[in-house]
Amino acid sequence: MLDLHARMARRSRELTRAVVARCESEVPFYRELPREVLDEEVSRSVTAVLGLMLRTLREGEALGPGTLTELIAWSARRAEERVPLEAVLTAYLIGAEVWWGALAEAATPGELAGAGMDLLGCLRSALPAVAIAHLQAQEDIRSEEGKVRRALVSALLSGQPYEALAEAARVTIAASYEVLEIRFTSARPADRRTVRFVQSALDASTGTPVLAVLDHTGGVALLPGAPDLRALVGRVAEAGGRPVVVAAALAAEPGLIPEAAEEAGRVMEIVRRLGRPPGLYRFDDVLLEYQLARPGGGLTRLAAKLDPLDGHPHLVSTLRAFVNRGHNRSQAARDLHIHRNTLDYRLHRVTALTGLDLAVPAEARLLEAALTAKDLCTSA
Repeated sequence: MLDLHARMARRSRELTRAVVARCESEVPFYRELPREVLDEEVSRSVTAVLGLMLRTLREGEALGPGTLTELIAWSARRAEERVPLEAVLTAYLIGAEVWWGALAEAATPGELAGAGMDLLGCLRSALPAVAIAHLQAQEDIRSEEGKVRRALVSALLSGQPYEALAEAARVTIAASYEVLEIRFTSARPADRRTVRFVQSALDASTGTPVLAVLDHTGGVALLPGAPDLRALVGRVAEAGGRPVVVAAALAAEPGLIPEAAEEAGRVMEIVRRLGRPPGLYRFDDVLLEYQLARPGGGLTRLAAKLDPLDGHPHLVSTLRAFVNRGHNRSQAARDLHIHRNTLDYRLHRVTALTGLDLAVPAEARLLEAALTAKDLCTSA
C-alpha cells in the first residue's frame, strides 16, 4: 500500500489538526489545557501516533515489539503528566475515527478493506498496551507519592522540617490542623479496602486529599481548617463499616502539630482504658478522668471507696448506668432492662455498703470519681 501511504502522508498535518481540534472539543481534560500546550505537546503526540499508523501502511503489518515499546513509553509519560487514562484512550479512538475518515477518502475500493484491517490491528495491539502501561505507571506514581506523603506526615508529627517534603508531595500546608487519632473498635481487623474507604471519607470531608497514615487498627489524620468533626466521625464509621473512636486536638499552626498529636494520644489512652463508647472525644471530655489517672496513691485510695461492692458486680453495673445517664433513673433502668423499683433498691444497697449517699451531691461526686478510679486501676 505504498501509494496509499504516500497519499495519507501528505495529509499528516491536516489530520493532526483535526484530531487535536476534536480532542479539545470533546474531551474535558484537553479542553482545559492552554492553547500553547495543545499546539505543541499534544500536537507532537498526535503526529507521532499517526506516524505509527503510516508505518503500518508502508510495512503492511500490525504494530511490532519496537513500536509497542514506544507506545508504552509514551503512556508512562502521559501518566507522569497526570493525564487521565480515559482521556488518553478517548484521544486514540478519536484519532482512529479521523484516520478512518481520511482512509475512506484516499483509498481505492481495493485498498480500503486492507487498510481498515490494518487500523483495527493497530487498535487491538495498541489499546491494551497503552492501558496497562498507563495503569502501571499510575500505580508506581501513587506508591512513590504515598511514601513521600507518609514521610511528610511523620515530619509534621515529629516537628521536623517538612517544607521540602511538602513540595515533593505537592501539598500546601494549611495554617491550622485538627489532629485526629482514629481507632477501629471492631474485633475484626480492617482490610486494605476498608482503609481506602476511610481515606476517601476523610478526603471528601475537606475536598482535598487528607494527610493520613492508616492501617488495619486505625491511624493518624491531619485535617486542615475547622471541619465538622462529629459529622466526619459518622462518615468514617460508615465508610469503614465499623464503629470508630476518634480523639481530636487542635494545632493552631503547623509547628504545634506534635503537641496536638500528644494530646490526642493521651485522650485516646483514657478513652481506651475506660472502655468509652465509639465517638469523638477531646481533652475536655476526659479532663477529670485524665487527672485522676495521674500516678500516685490517691487513685488507689479513691478506687478503694468501692471495695465494699466487691462480690456484687450487679451493683457496680447499676451505679455505672446511673452515672452514665446523668443520674436519670428511668433511662438507667431501661439500659439495664430492669424495673425502676429494682434500680432504686440497688442504688440504696450501694449507699448502704459504701456509706456514700447518692442523694448528697458531694458524696455522689465522690462515688462517680471512685467508679472512674476503679475502672482506671482495673485497666492499668
